[in-house]
Amino acid sequence: MGDEALHHASTTHPHHYSDVKTLLSWHAPGRPFRKKGKEFYASVLLLGLLVEIILFLFSEYIFMVTVAALIFLSFVLSSVPPKDFHYKITSEGIQIEDFFYIWEELYDFYFKKIDHQDTLFVRTHAPLPGELKIPVGEYTKDQLRMTILPYLPFREVVRDTFMEKSATWLSHNFPLERHPKQ
Repeated sequence: MGDEALHHASTTHPHHYSDVKTLLSWHAPGRPFRKKGKEFYASVLLLGLLVEIILFLFSEYIFMVTVAALIFLSFVLSSVPPKDFHYKITSEGIQIEDFFYIWEELYDFYFKKIDHQDTLFVRTHAPLPGELKIPVGEYTKDQLRMTILPYLPFREVVRDTFMEKSATWLSHNFPLERHPKQ
């Protein structure tokens, strides 16, 4: 590579690896988690058995296996706490464990509460993963917002999708466990 090509490469990419600065770094669980009670497990099991009986009556054995797998998955996800992940916001993007997303791959961000825990949502341009869900951890929403704002637009209000509205309606009208009054 000639001197002219080397100079062109260095001017078109002003950020070098040595220029990457860590702005925030923390450890937090990989997903929001709240320990479920016996009532939750009993409700899921009874609801699953009801669906299994209906599927059996219609001879839908493949769907029966699928429902059993979903019941097992819900039991595992609600009883096993997630491991702690290392999150890092740098001048070049967001790092979650070994995955790094540069700012150009990310679209915008907003905050939402999941199981009474503040969670940062960062939407991506690509359909997969589509959205990064990052527990806030030891930082406040304002600290994260002020750190990310120079790189991505902030959405104050994000409308729930049809699926989110449906899930909220179902959990409100047919709760799988009772929550103590807060």
